Amino acid sequence: MTKHITGTFDVKLTPQAPENNVGDPTIGRMAIDKRFHGDLDATSKGQMLAAGTDVKGSAGYVAIERVNGTLQGRTGTFALQHSGTMTRGAPTLAISVVPDSGTGHLAGLVGTMMINIVDGRHRYEFEYTLTAAP
Repeated sequence: MTKHITGTFDVKLTPQAPENNVGDPTIGRMAIDKRFHGDLDATSKGQMLAAGTDVKGSAGYVAIERVNGTLQGRTGTFALQHSGTMTRGAPTLAISVVPDSGTGHLAGLVGTMMINIVDGRHRYEFEYTLTAAP
């Protein structure tokens, strides 16, 4: 059975210095530090890579974060994978649970997340199922 939860989260993005001789220095790298509130009571840490363009409002990012906490009373960890683009101000975002990344009571977790920012406040919508772990 698919469950749908919503809540808020706080996020801190910290720019990371480019590493010598690693990748393209024009691609930005950020450390992610989040605190989820609501039916997902958890913290997460991760990394983001982002690239801007010369066209105002166009950019792209990818990120991976490890979430650690409690999801509707079930404790464990799981990873989220982000892929986002902005085309002249129009956003597209896909966030999904990395397959087989759930641990503890979250083993078998499958799901997708949406992020909405309203009046500077971050909100999440998370649709998920817990299937039998392999």
